[in-house]
Amino acid sequence: MKHPLCSESHYQFEKVCLASQSPRRRELLSQIGAAFDVMPADIDERQLANEAPTDYVERITKAKATAIWQAPDYHQSVPVLASDTAVINGHSILGKPVDKADGVAMLKALSGRTHWVLSGVALVWQQECYYRLSKNQVTFSELTDELIERYWQTGEGHDKAGCYAVQGMAASFIENIEGSFSAIMGLPLLETTQLLVAAGVKCWPSKAD
Repeated sequence: MKHPLCSESHYQFEKVCLASQSPRRRELLSQIGAAFDVMPADIDERQLANEAPTDYVERITKAKATAIWQAPDYHQSVPVLASDTAVINGHSILGKPVDKADGVAMLKALSGRTHWVLSGVALVWQQECYYRLSKNQVTFSELTDELIERYWQTGEGHDKAGCYAVQGMAASFIENIEGSFSAIMGLPLLETTQLLVAAGVKCWPSKAD
């Protein structure tokens, strides 16, 4: 079935509104040549009772984009783009650590195991919300208590889901990745590009008329 967004590669928007203050998402969006304004979304990101991880990521991603689109001070002249990334260990969603004990527990739980990283991206335009999901797997080597302590002290994982950054020092204990590196980092560029190009937002590989 043809996607309801326009499939033409020509663009009609010079930029998009990014509903995130994440420097990693800004970096990734710039990587595909997309210009953007930043307007972070402030929503309740708590998981609902018995909510499946895929449902959670979709709900939060769409809620972020919709919250900005519907904000009283948003001009609605360009589409809104939002993303959410969740680290899944078994059936548990590992968010950002609330303190050292929480972060250390997350890293111990991921040590020597393979886990999922789900990264959703949503685009809102003219009251419609379009969504894509990237599913990826990451395998950690065995982490000693000393290594976990040293990594925590770097501060790198303090504001990251799962308490690690795939693009940072944590890369030194990742054995294998199956899927999209950009999605694990925080913004699935394949799916993001598909949405932007289809909506007519200028980026690589869109072109002018």
